[in-house]
Amino acid sequence: MFAILIAAIILLALIVASVRILAEYERGVIFLLGRFWKVKGPGLIIVIPFIQKMVRVDLRVIVMDVPTQDVISRDNVSVKVNAVVYFRIVDPERAIIQVANVFEATSQLAQTTLRSVLGQHELDEMLSERDKLNGDIQAILDQHTDAWGIKVSNVEIKHVDLDESMIRAIAAQAEAERARRAKVIHAEGEAQAASQLAEAAATLSEQGQALQLRYLQTLTEVSSEGSNTIVFPLPIDLLKPLMNMSDKP
Repeated sequence: MFAILIAAIILLALIVASVRILAEYERGVIFLLGRFWKVKGPGLIIVIPFIQKMVRVDLRVIVMDVPTQDVISRDNVSVKVNAVVYFRIVDPERAIIQVANVFEATSQLAQTTLRSVLGQHELDEMLSERDKLNGDIQAILDQHTDAWGIKVSNVEIKHVDLDESMIRAIAAQAEAERARRAKVIHAEGEAQAASQLAEAAATLSEQGQALQLRYLQTLTEVSSEGSNTIVFPLPIDLLKPLMNMSDKP
């Protein structure tokens, strides 16, 4: 009876050890005597002890923080950049067989790719074209990790940190750019005003009556200022009729 009890306990322990329950987002990579057999799950599966071995694989999206990297831009500016990578395992078999540690491999690849891609661009592009740089990094990572059964869905550059001297230089550059634009806008306004004045002068020169009306309007505006003394020029055009009458016999 004692031997039977021991055998029953051993059999029960083997049955318990052979039962595995996998969640909906998990898969089990089964090896039979060291060789890949199949991928099972989710749900209840049976793994024969000492003959089969199971490795759990999580299929959910994984958020990986890429450590801060020292990057030298194409215009020789040193910056510190960090990013975050979103990826998930789509092929459990390759994720277990093709690479020893899929998470460490992805992290190291993300760090080197981040330095390589950003080093090909100038500082202004890093600050103003993040969407394009994110897409370039994501495409390169997705291409290289495809052999590991990984799909990189997104990459986001979080921070681009500059030292104080570079921040002051960028601020001075922005101030100079605003001053340049202000001068250009002022010059364009002067050019447009000069063009409009030239057109108005040409129109008034063609219409003598319009010039006289403008002159009288100017006198009205000057007289309304309340000054005791008003000095105004007398156009020769107004005297021409009197001169013509004096010339007649």
